[in-house]
Amino acid sequence: MSERALVLGGGGITGIAWETGLLAGLAEAGVDLTTADRVVGTSAGSIVGAQITSDIGLEELYRRQLLSPAELGDTAPLASIGPSVALRFAAALLRARGDVERFGRILGRQSLALSAKGRTPTVAERYQQVAQRIGGLQWPDRDLVVTAVDAATGELAAFGPRGPFPDVSLEDAVNASCAVPCVYPPIPVGGRVLIDGGVRSGANADLAAGCDPVVVLAPLDRSVGLIRSAAQQLTELGVRHVVITPDATSLRAIGKNVLDPAARPPSARAGRAQAAAHVDELRALWG
Repeated sequence: MSERALVLGGGGITGIAWETGLLAGLAEAGVDLTTADRVVGTSAGSIVGAQITSDIGLEELYRRQLLSPAELGDTAPLASIGPSVALRFAAALLRARGDVERFGRILGRQSLALSAKGRTPTVAERYQQVAQRIGGLQWPDRDLVVTAVDAATGELAAFGPRGPFPDVSLEDAVNASCAVPCVYPPIPVGGRVLIDGGVRSGANADLAAGCDPVVVLAPLDRSVGLIRSAAQQLTELGVRHVVITPDATSLRAIGKNVLDPAARPPSARAGRAQAAAHVDELRALWG
């Protein structure tokens, strides 16, 4: 029997909520994707991956997504991927000339420069913020893969207990995976400096190679220039797959700022409600 993979893409605070709600709704309907043999997490998906492979139940994880920022103790200043950041990303795409690693290097340099100028939170502040979601969790005894990008080389860095860097902690790997360039600081890990794994791909679904079937939850699954979508990557692998993205109701709940914690509860509820539309398809694929 082939191994099954669950791929969790990036999408900010609202992406964590939407993915959690969707997983909870599917499990309630009898399709438990957390039983996957391999879980691949990128950015927001790395947090969800760390949570669902822990001993914390899905219903408890979902309940936490319904809490207000005050109830969660989320006191960090509101962040956003605003117009200036979007312009930096667009300019970097043009300068990269189709080379995804060059794209990573360009954004890596810019992110380092902004961090040095104090234009992003400090590394310590980011660790405190991420700890609100994964504090105390360790690598599971399962095939969990967390992605990041080397800021100096632009190369993919994949972490996990069964990967090439088993000594890198889950805390370090997740912080690196969530280091959105020019919004949050790059994260030093093992002599390297790392940025968000979403710089390479929104979900890095090709890391599910060797698995069949593959289910992808992708809050922001887009093919933009050199960045390939999950569907493109999995079609090239030739594996059975389903890619789920937010429906119209979920998109309204998520809103314009994926980093706004106030949009977390409605995003979680919308994800849970959306699950019903995918039950039959996933039951046939997943078993």
